[in-house]
Amino acid sequence: MRTIAVIEHKRPGSGKVAADVKAKLAAAGFRVREDEVAGADLIVCIGGDGSFLHALNRYDFPEAPFVGINTGHLGFFQELDEADIDLFIEKYKAGDYQRQEYRTVEGTCEHAGGVLRVQGLNEIVVRGEGSRLCHLDIYIGDRFIENFSGDGIIVATPAGSTAYNYALGGGIVDPRIPLLQVTPIAPVNSAAYRSFTSSILLPPDLAVCVYPVSEGLTKAQAARQKTRIAVDGIESHLKGVTRIAIGLSEKTVTLLRFKDYYFWNTVKQKLL
Repeated sequence: MRTIAVIEHKRPGSGKVAADVKAKLAAAGFRVREDEVAGADLIVCIGGDGSFLHALNRYDFPEAPFVGINTGHLGFFQELDEADIDLFIEKYKAGDYQRQEYRTVEGTCEHAGGVLRVQGLNEIVVRGEGSRLCHLDIYIGDRFIENFSGDGIIVATPAGSTAYNYALGGGIVDPRIPLLQVTPIAPVNSAAYRSFTSSILLPPDLAVCVYPVSEGLTKAQAARQKTRIAVDGIESHLKGVTRIAIGLSEKTVTLLRFKDYYFWNTVKQKLL
């Protein structure tokens, strides 16, 4: 008997959908768990895209595949609607679905308090604290590329190319192409500061290394200087950051697709 975990976002409408899903799965002969993904053959996530990203982080990027039932807004990852529940169960029992795998992004942040390791599906964002101009020395591999000045940078996966990255003017990337996209956030390009003003695309074997610039600060001031690291919208505020290394991870997230899924049709439906 296959085990299916059902997790839901606590928002109006999700509870009713979750109850319906659990009842129908049990009637179809599946073992159903609530909010416990260990050992599950499938994870059903009920909510919006934010709920899905939160679930990945909460359960530490489980290996079991996900299927999303959308009760939120956009629903880029959450392919199914409430009306599709019967179709989903029928097709899952019959093995009639596609598997879509997404590479994740990982980062290592060295700071005054130690080392923070993070992982995300969409992106890692590096910004200064508050509204201050952010100065970052950026290396690709071990080669210095630029001294960036602006609000910060975003390092996005193909999965995240349609999210914050797209809002910043970055390109949409088919998830079958393994790459990282580095997109500037409000870059300054003047006589005093020169920064890239468009995205940079990197192959999967190259990492981005970011060094917050502490020039002109005392050692004590540099140790107190804060940097914001946001991973799929979850923020950490770190003091005395000396180095951030960001690269494409070997860990993947798997979604099951049930309705003749085609990425570019979804892009058209959701973004145009």
